[in-house]
Amino acid sequence: MTQPPPGPHGHGHPGSPWASSATPPPGSPRRRAWPYVLAFGGGALLLSLVLVLVYVVATGTESPDTREDPGPVAASPTTPPATPSTEAPPSTTTPESPSSPSAPPAGGAASTGHAPQPQKIFKLADHPILLDPDSGLANRACHLPGWQNTPEGAELFFHAARECLDAAWEPFLRAHGLPFTPPRLHFPSAARFDTQCGRINVGIATAAYYCEGDLYLPYDGLQTEQYGDSPGVYLALFAHEYGHHVQEMAGIMDAAWERIYASGQDSDAGREMSRRKELQAQCFSGMFLGAHVDQGGSVTREMYNAAWYDQETRGDDTSGTHDHGSNANYAKWWRAGAFDNRIVDCNTFAASSSEVS
Repeated sequence: MTQPPPGPHGHGHPGSPWASSATPPPGSPRRRAWPYVLAFGGGALLLSLVLVLVYVVATGTESPDTREDPGPVAASPTTPPATPSTEAPPSTTTPESPSSPSAPPAGGAASTGHAPQPQKIFKLADHPILLDPDSGLANRACHLPGWQNTPEGAELFFHAARECLDAAWEPFLRAHGLPFTPPRLHFPSAARFDTQCGRINVGIATAAYYCEGDLYLPYDGLQTEQYGDSPGVYLALFAHEYGHHVQEMAGIMDAAWERIYASGQDSDAGREMSRRKELQAQCFSGMFLGAHVDQGGSVTREMYNAAWYDQETRGDDTSGTHDHGSNANYAKWWRAGAFDNRIVDCNTFAASSSEVS
C-alpha cells in the first residue's frame, strides 16, 4: 500500500545582513591616548611642541605605539553597512532563495498543493475503529417521510434514510482518518438483477444487497405483504446493508474477503468469516438506530422496538444458509450495537466461534 507523502519541511530564515556589527556607529568618537609633555628648556622648545601637537590634531596622525586598531572606515549616516556584492537584501523575492516566502517547501503535500488522501486500513480484529472504547455514533435527529407500501414511497424513504446514515457515518470515518463516499442506491424491479458481484435472485435470503459501493433495494425483497407499515423494520434492514458500506470504506470488507477467498467460500473457515462480517453489519445497524431513537426526529421508540424484536426472525435459521449467523446471534449482535452505541461492541472478528455461529 502506498504511504502518503511526508509532510512539508519547515525552513529557518537566514540572518539578516542588517544585523549590528562591531563597526562603531557614524559619529562615534575614537578614544585616544595623549602623551604627557614635560616643559623644560626655553620657550622655543615649548612652541615647537605646541606646533607639533597642532599638526597631529589637524592631520589625524597618531603614533604607531599609542593608536587603536582603526578597523573599517565608519560609514556616513545615510549609507547602510557594507555587504558582499553577491548577497541579496532581505526584501528579495528571487525564487531560488530558500528564505523566500513565495518558494514552496520541498517535498510533501504543499509541493503539489494537494493534501494526502485518506486511505483504507486492511485489518480485522485490530482495526483502529474497533479499538476505541468510547467511540460511537453521535446522537442525532433523523427526519424521514412517512412509510408508504409502494415502490415510489419506498424509494423516497430510503433516499432520506441514506442521508441520515451518511450524516452519521461520514464524520465517524473521517475522524479516524478513513475515506468516505456515499453509496449508490438502486431499486431493481425484476426478480433477478445484475451487479458487479454477479447476478442476484430476489428472495427471502436477499431482501437487499450490497456490492462495491452499490446498494440494491428491490421492493419485492422487503416482504411488505408480511411486514406492512413497519418503517423500523425496513430502516434496520437498510442500515445493515449500509453497514457493509462502512466496512468497505474502512477496509474491513477487503480484509474479510481476502480471508474468505484464501479459505474457500464454501469451507468452514470461509463461512465463519462471512458470518463475522454479516454480524458486524448487524451491530452497525443497531448502533445507528440506537443513536437516533428519541432524538426528536422520525425514529420513534415504536420503530426502535419493532426493529429490536424483528431481528429474532432473521438469520440462517430462517434462510437455511450458513453465512449470516443463527437467528439468536443475528439478534444478539444487533442489540449489542443498539444498547450501548459503542463500536468496540461490534468487533465480531475478535469473538469466539460460538458467538458467530
